[in-house]
Amino acid sequence: MNYTGILIGLCSFLIIGLFHPIVIKAEYYIGKKCWPAFLVLGVFCIIAAGLSKGFFTASLLAILGFTLLWSIQELVDQEKRVEKGWFPANPNKDKKALQE
Repeated sequence: MNYTGILIGLCSFLIIGLFHPIVIKAEYYIGKKCWPAFLVLGVFCIIAAGLSKGFFTASLLAILGFTLLWSIQELVDQEKRVEKGWFPANPNKDKKALQE
């Protein structure tokens, strides 16, 4: 029996599930201005997936890369959720922005 597809599906589930709290924490502590880090890491993972010789590794890197790219939009959406009051705003983040 071939378990590769099942493992890729499980890893996809875990990667996507892991990025929900990552996006929430990134928006809370940094704000959406951290989107370039998600872009660079996402592009890096996608390039690494293209250069990878192993099917399983390439699949996981591609999933991670596209999840990182999707997280950019989620950062913007998370900021809107905070503005609507669905998530708490970081009171210290506004103070940091005023000091800069």
